[in-house]
Amino acid sequence: MKADLGTMLVEAGKITKEQYSEALSYQDSGRGKFEDGLIDCGAVESIDEVYQFIGKQLNMGALRLEDVELNPEIVRLVPLDIARKFNVIAISKIGRNLVVAISDPNNIYVLDAVKFITGCNIQPVISPEEAIAKAIDSFYADTSSFADALKDLDDDVDIEVVSEEDGPSESDLLAAIQDKPLVKLVDSIIANAVKRGASDIHVENYEKRLRVRYRVDGDLREMDPLPFRYRAAIISRIKIMADLDISERRLPQDGRIKIRIGGRPIDLRVSVLPTIYGEKVVMRILDQRALKTNLTDLGFHEYGLQKFKEAISLPYGIVLVTGPTGSGKTTTLYSALKQLNHPDVNIMSAEDPVEFNFDGINQVLVRSDIGLTFAATLRSFLRQDPDIIMVGEIRDTETAEIAIRAALTGHLVFSTLHTNDAPSSINRLIDMNIPAFLVASSARLIMAQRMTRKMCQECKEEITLTDDQLKMLNVPDEWKTNLTGYRAKGCSSCGNTGKSGRTGIFEVMPITPAIEDLILTKGTDQMIRKQAIKEGMMTLQMAAIDKMRQGQLSIDEVFSVTI
Repeated sequence: MKADLGTMLVEAGKITKEQYSEALSYQDSGRGKFEDGLIDCGAVESIDEVYQFIGKQLNMGALRLEDVELNPEIVRLVPLDIARKFNVIAISKIGRNLVVAISDPNNIYVLDAVKFITGCNIQPVISPEEAIAKAIDSFYADTSSFADALKDLDDDVDIEVVSEEDGPSESDLLAAIQDKPLVKLVDSIIANAVKRGASDIHVENYEKRLRVRYRVDGDLREMDPLPFRYRAAIISRIKIMADLDISERRLPQDGRIKIRIGGRPIDLRVSVLPTIYGEKVVMRILDQRALKTNLTDLGFHEYGLQKFKEAISLPYGIVLVTGPTGSGKTTTLYSALKQLNHPDVNIMSAEDPVEFNFDGINQVLVRSDIGLTFAATLRSFLRQDPDIIMVGEIRDTETAEIAIRAALTGHLVFSTLHTNDAPSSINRLIDMNIPAFLVASSARLIMAQRMTRKMCQECKEEITLTDDQLKMLNVPDEWKTNLTGYRAKGCSSCGNTGKSGRTGIFEVMPITPAIEDLILTKGTDQMIRKQAIKEGMMTLQMAAIDKMRQGQLSIDEVFSVTI
């Protein structure tokens, strides 16, 4: 812009070529901007004179912001992040036409971004950069608009946005304004979610309100409402932190934010989805400190923990963990890998996505869009001299075949399936055209699991189970004597939910010689389940009842996860 401006001024006879050269030298020497150089050499009297000239040349109005009384309501139609990043400020609004002051008329992107965010037709005027920056500082400094929203949030939040790039990024540029009200509000939302132990943050647009919910212990809990008028600014702040396109509001977007809260590293996986009233944002909190990777902390019963440890200590074979999304399968596999992670072991992992990073484990992010599928990654692993392989999920026949053949050729393989219980996983593999003899000879253990919400120990109380409840739960006869049920009324300690924390329930099925015979003879799921129970396996329902006997789960939770 500077060279173009100087050329225009010379051609219009406003300055001489010598003055142009002096101003350019002033800028190149680092003493100041080109416009400052024009003032320094006496070519012009003020910056306003330069911008008035630019406005005339570009058929664009020029504005002295000092002469205009700005309306804070209009100014804040443009989110603070955008205002500071592009040095733009809203001046006035008539109908759907919004007048904004900009300092760089060559930056067309800023006009498109403001149009998308405000939904208005944009009429630009030109003003000096310093005047716009001063106005931004003045009109966005008032924090009273956020007083109610910040009342129940932590004011003193230390969040550092960590750039994954070597050079400056959008997130780096925003780091300098951490003390500003809108940025503090978004940071407080994230910090309080981490403090409460939430796994996800939902920011949702509705017709007349902006709702925030945290998922804590598996349940969504609604927080205090946010100022509806700042919905675009809040969403834009999150999108910029995740390096997403703030001008794209019609298509879903996915991103990632790396932050530190008081020096504690946390990853946020961000998903933005357009809805009829605006964009919804879901942030998955990946807090390695909160991740339980000790097998004894996951909630195994004694038999299951013993058999699982035996299986992951074998030199080869395949260990499968099954269950629906959110049942903790990945956490269980991470726990197994952590126990096996030693300097003399080569561990390779293919994941989609990579949720946590572990030193000593070679983790690969699967990207099907460029051909890096689970199957392709697994083939490459076999040329990397692995001892242990983890495949995030067996989704197709090709991946299943490679995983099983790897297990048969001296590798210990971990993976997951989406089946309801352990016995049905056998026929799921056979349905994927894996020969029964390969399944029987490669599988070492199959385990189904669920995440359950533990009962609050402060407000739990004993109840007597009815005959109908005992019948519905299929309680083993030997457990019926003196079987005590529990429920939690809700109290201040648990936020009146009756729940506090989570634990797993596990259905651990070792592949014994008897079960191998059933696989080879194409036995049904019921036949395999019956044999496994005979050999000591607890079903998911039995594992839940056992935790109720121990006073960990309420009767309602047992019914919720097993019926």
